[in-house]
Amino acid sequence: MDTLQKQALTKVPQVTLIFWLVKILATTLGETAGDALSMSLNLGYLVSSVIFIGLFAIVVAIQIRSKHYSSSIYWATIIATTTAGTTMADFADRSLGIGYTGGTLLLVSLLCVSFSIWYVSAGSLSNQSINNTKTECFYWVTILLSQTLGTALGDWTVDSAGLGYDVSALIFGSLLLVLLAAYLWSSISRTLLFWLSFILTRPLGAVVGDFLDKPISHGGLEFSRFSASAALLFGMVLCLMLFKQQAATTHH
Repeated sequence: MDTLQKQALTKVPQVTLIFWLVKILATTLGETAGDALSMSLNLGYLVSSVIFIGLFAIVVAIQIRSKHYSSSIYWATIIATTTAGTTMADFADRSLGIGYTGGTLLLVSLLCVSFSIWYVSAGSLSNQSINNTKTECFYWVTILLSQTLGTALGDWTVDSAGLGYDVSALIFGSLLLVLLAAYLWSSISRTLLFWLSFILTRPLGAVVGDFLDKPISHGGLEFSRFSASAALLFGMVLCLMLFKQQAATTHH
């Protein structure tokens, strides 16, 4: 199969500034929407996780079965991973009692295993390699794990490390700026920079999401989780309508 054919089968978007903006909105939405189900509706972390994992299974099946890149399907799948990641991390950290540190270390290990198996199996972790069912399955499992890790890591910096929402957001935002500088002015692997950035946007979104809906007495703004989720979803839709995304055709 020649390069043009492979590019035609790529079902992930080009990585642009809008991609990262929408990604941060999606990860923040995942935090507020996940908490809305588990906390505001009082369904608990386990039941909420089962619901979100079920939704993820449905949308990822649609994504994998689709023949071409679809912005709405892709981002619906991203939202499903980030909401499921929120409740799964909270279930592991709080309900199972392994704590934020234990949850973070466990998920880092699982993410490394996922990357390793994917690389050994496919020989590449680049977005351009997402052109068949096997690599697409690896891609989405890895994303689900990274979203779950991000929640645990965000909670760890805020609570266990005691840094609060503002300092934690500043740390993750600064790390993303460092990665941007490396992208612009270094020869570091674009694939490595992409995945590091992808992973770090999740704890940033988790911290911002918690800041929006947590009580004022705990340092948050105490916005309604449902209102915050609706506003974030509106922002995502607006960005995707104003800036049409194309399928990825180059290595990232």
